[in-house]
Amino acid sequence: MEMSHKRHPTHVSAEGSFRKRKQDISHTQQKREERDGNPSSAVMLAFKTFQQELDTKHDKYERLVKLSRDITIESKRTIFLLHRVTSVPDVGEVLAESEDKLDGVKLKIKLIALELIGEDLYQYHRAFTPGIQEYVEAVSFQHFIKERSLISLEQINKDLIFTEDKQNEESEGLSSDSQDGKDKTVCFQVTPTDYLLGVADLTGELMRMCISSVGNGDIDTPFELSQFLRQVYDGFSYIGNTGPYEVSKKLYTLKQSLGKVEDACYALKVRGSEIPKHMLADVFSTRAALIESDEGIS
Repeated sequence: MEMSHKRHPTHVSAEGSFRKRKQDISHTQQKREERDGNPSSAVMLAFKTFQQELDTKHDKYERLVKLSRDITIESKRTIFLLHRVTSVPDVGEVLAESEDKLDGVKLKIKLIALELIGEDLYQYHRAFTPGIQEYVEAVSFQHFIKERSLISLEQINKDLIFTEDKQNEESEGLSSDSQDGKDKTVCFQVTPTDYLLGVADLTGELMRMCISSVGNGDIDTPFELSQFLRQVYDGFSYIGNTGPYEVSKKLYTLKQSLGKVEDACYALKVRGSEIPKHMLADVFSTRAALIESDEGIS
């Protein structure tokens, strides 16, 4: 008796549909690989170029952020050092030490200038503006202690012109565009906004200097600082709300610093003869705290 080995129709249709789905999947994968996996296609080459440009820009941005942090730290240390002028007998020694620290900061700014060669400064401005503002604050504070005047933007930029000879560039691994072996000049230009913001922060340091001076028995410096801060405040008042938004925000802080210094001068003029010199700093610190609390309530 012969047995029939006929296949069930259900099994035949299932195998056919599975084979068809497998062919459709392989065909789809093949088309996708032809479309996306071809490294020599114009689209892939264009996006690889975009990727390289963005990676280069992001790497440069991160390097500038790191340099800005270093500049901020060293500038703050210079400011802390300069506050010692009210309590040391040899002011020249403190100024000389601060000059050495600022020279180190300038070397960091020089690295920023080298990074920005051939680049749009404002594309990377947010990366390094905090450090530059802190540097302006430090160098203007030092200049005030020396000259009792405000340093100009032109003078700050003049000090940020660097000459890089070709031999030093080759030893540091920096590329040089000059082929004739001559020295290359690299400069960094502080923007007017960064200058104004740095000067606005300077007023807070001058206010602290006023309180320290009174505590050390110096009753002339507060009146001198009061006149200087009044001139700075008048200058910022001319700008008002027409300048950058950050500058208008600093105007309130500047007014607070001026008010504290004027309050100290008022107390010196009216009650200076009644309060012992060694207690003046405590009195002014208490009055400044009261002013801050009143402003916070209002």
